[in-house]
Amino acid sequence: MSLEVIDVSGLATIQDSGRKGWRRFGVPISGPMDVFAYRAANTLAGNPSNFAVVEIGLGDITFRALQDCVIAVTGAGYNLAIYLWEFPLWSSFFVRGGWTIRFNKMDDGMWAYLAILGGVQTQPVLGSRSTYLRGALGGFEGRQLQVGDVIRTSIPSHLSYELAARTLPEEGRPKYNDQPVIDVIMGPQTKYFSNESIQTFLSSDYSVSLTSDRMGYRLEGLPLTHRSKTELISEGITFGAIQIPSNGHPIVMMTDCPTTGGYPKIAAVTSADLPLLAQCVPNKSKIRFQETTIAKAQRKYRALMNGLASSVLKPEQSEW
Repeated sequence: MSLEVIDVSGLATIQDSGRKGWRRFGVPISGPMDVFAYRAANTLAGNPSNFAVVEIGLGDITFRALQDCVIAVTGAGYNLAIYLWEFPLWSSFFVRGGWTIRFNKMDDGMWAYLAILGGVQTQPVLGSRSTYLRGALGGFEGRQLQVGDVIRTSIPSHLSYELAARTLPEEGRPKYNDQPVIDVIMGPQTKYFSNESIQTFLSSDYSVSLTSDRMGYRLEGLPLTHRSKTELISEGITFGAIQIPSNGHPIVMMTDCPTTGGYPKIAAVTSADLPLLAQCVPNKSKIRFQETTIAKAQRKYRALMNGLASSVLKPEQSEW
């Protein structure tokens, strides 16, 4: 089964669960910005959770189905139209060959995910199909999707029509909104910040800068003050770490982040709340941080992910 890109104005790339095991060589993990929406798309489409999908952001895109297929669409910030009809996200659909699938960017949210029964098939690079644009790795020749690209999937043993018209209700998703309160684990270098700066960090509103990308979200708000020097010997860094450079404005490391960094890290966003941050709209969403514990963060993440499959409604249970 396959889809052809017939129009695109935004950033669309192929992403799977990420390029693991290569960080010691300086290769980022990459993968989806919103891990929950990515996994949910695969679950709704009847795929294993690590299959490759299309991640869509920052603009519109239209596909044409070249054969009958089952797809699932999740995420935030998009209107979805299939052939002549508009549909909600967080659902799976049967699409006939020749029909179009249109994603139109809206004001709320940032990233949508298109999964196809069978999973997107491209040549793996270092064990992953994820696109890393700065390194030109994975996906379609390491680049974003263009008009004329044909997205192919593996051939399922049969076209499972019963996988269509399934939904994930709102109560089974993260609480996406324009004013999220994001859980963080403080540290590991809070000693580099004054007590006043730590209180500012935990009590102020931040917004995402327009200069942000898949590598990092730059935050705008009250600057934070260092106690002493602002750079360390570079050390390992990961998705969710919050660095504070010399200008005092936080940078949250996102999925294409480098493997090392030398700015002090005041905190790290918890895995359960990274989807909320990923979907924040630059210059619109208002973000606040609150401290949590590792134990609470782990319980919240397990509850979110473990409840995914059990929350899916079958066609006879859904409203449409």
